Amino acid sequence: MTAHPPGPFWTGRASNRVQWLLAAAGVACLALGIELAVDNAWTSGFVPLLMAVAGCLAAGLLILYGTLAFVHVAVTIDSETLSVRCGHIGLPRRTIRLTEVTSAEFLPRITPQQWGGWGYRWRPEKGTAVIVRRGEGLELRLGDGKLFTVTVDDAEDAVRVIRTHLRTLAR
Repeated sequence: MTAHPPGPFWTGRASNRVQWLLAAAGVACLALGIELAVDNAWTSGFVPLLMAVAGCLAAGLLILYGTLAFVHVAVTIDSETLSVRCGHIGLPRRTIRLTEVTSAEFLPRITPQQWGGWGYRWRPEKGTAVIVRRGEGLELRLGDGKLFTVTVDDAEDAVRVIRTHLRTLAR
């Protein structure tokens, strides 16, 4: 059992089942690459075969990681930090010290289109974000003026917890 710092502790997550379909496409690319490597009846020569196998395997791995990393996101807030972990292995990961946060806002409607798709995103006018699905999320304004946004269920409650910690830190 882990001890949590004093004060409200909050955890939340968001999931995207559509990402599993994209992961299946990655598996299909991997399977095609393996099939090509095993059944090498290509008459065009070794180099085209090697390029096709390497291309399929690389595309499959990239698609698979890119989708599985953003199937879900887990957000944890304690009295000192907000931590974001993506996917099954927790990467990418971002930890923001609450002493760096100047404000927190609840956003009821975030869409992947606003950020250019799913994943870990950066837009000059918006800052960085972890977008795993459309829907509610939270936005932090950091002391350096940058923004950090994450889609997470029950984001309104998360914002309340962050604001409580920010008031405590301001004392």
